[in-house]
Amino acid sequence: MAIDFTLSPELEDTRIRVRSFIDDVVKPATDRIEGRDGGEPLTGGDRVSVLVDLRRQARDAGLWLPHMPAEWGGMGLGHVALAMVQAEAAKSYYGPWVLNCQAPDEGNMHTLLHWATPEQAEKYLRPLCEGKVWSCFAMTEPEVAGSDPTLIQTRAYPDGDEWVINGHKWFISNAHRADFAILVCRTEDDPDIPQAANSAFIIDLPQQGWTEVRQIETMHGSTGHSEILIEDLRVHNDQMLGGRGQGHLLGQYRLGPARLAHCMRWIAQAETALDMMVDRSLNRFSHGSLLAEKQGIQWMIADSAMELYQAKLMVLHAAHKIDRGDDFKSEVSMAKHFVANMVNRVIDRSIQVHGALGYSTDTPLAHMYQHARWARFADGADEVHQMRIAQRTIAAYTDEGTTRRATGNLPI
Repeated sequence: MAIDFTLSPELEDTRIRVRSFIDDVVKPATDRIEGRDGGEPLTGGDRVSVLVDLRRQARDAGLWLPHMPAEWGGMGLGHVALAMVQAEAAKSYYGPWVLNCQAPDEGNMHTLLHWATPEQAEKYLRPLCEGKVWSCFAMTEPEVAGSDPTLIQTRAYPDGDEWVINGHKWFISNAHRADFAILVCRTEDDPDIPQAANSAFIIDLPQQGWTEVRQIETMHGSTGHSEILIEDLRVHNDQMLGGRGQGHLLGQYRLGPARLAHCMRWIAQAETALDMMVDRSLNRFSHGSLLAEKQGIQWMIADSAMELYQAKLMVLHAAHKIDRGDDFKSEVSMAKHFVANMVNRVIDRSIQVHGALGYSTDTPLAHMYQHARWARFADGADEVHQMRIAQRTIAAYTDEGTTRRATGNLPI
């Protein structure tokens, strides 16, 4: 029987070690950073010192860089194994960063590993894996729909051994602190297909011609989602990442596994919210009984448990397909859509069960909810994923007379 949802003893040990590290090391340090241990919140050098020390401890514990091969200093885990690591790490706000598997750097590491020349990998991937630098991925623009990269207007034209780039980007996560960017822009005026119009370049930062206009204020504050103005930025030929006209392909290669990694972290947030919901229901008495004994509350708990179960199965199956080298686009797209909506619903229910307490900042739920709303359009809006899922379902029936291929092609 090939279907087995158990982990090997080695991976089970890894999961327990990650869980213990997050519970025993990262969470107490987070309480200290945020001032939840009775002291004042840490700022400046004190805050940085604690965070850097957490990364040192992660390295010492053998929990560094779970998604990268051993030759790059990582744990060499596949996507199924990575799912359980990310789901444990993201139980803490700083967890993924402490293990150096946070967005957008994680996706950029995968991209550089696959597309970079040996020289580019040594210059950019090596320090990224060592935790010495930050990076960003600059694709989204304010003038065109971010869900359709064929519409990108940032343009690059050749000038001798260099390219000159002009354009406008925004919501570029991590750009405020990045040491380099992977920039996607249009280089081809008349491509054979629209998807062959773009190329990608590695941009050292700071650099003349790259101006951070602002950090855009979002629902969860100004935290590094920047607007960038690009004016006559010059970059050498050897800074092109991948081949000319390969920018769209590179972006899609990056976004597939990155979408699933987001889902893994969102599962952690949903599970935390469900745990808090149940705990609250067992400790809050109202109108003659505990909340846990009231049918309306039980329905919210049941719906959340069922949806979390669905999410875990979808992520595990999509990760399994990636590990096998199968076509995973449809499964990742469905997982991304479902999990993004699931985490919003579960956190919302948990806030409801907590009442005014859940709406306040005395619990992490309000902060979690602000971040969760972003999930429904990051790395592809709900509606775009639904469109693609429908197209693949129709194509499966047209080609084969059944929709089985579009629903996971499972043996049931």
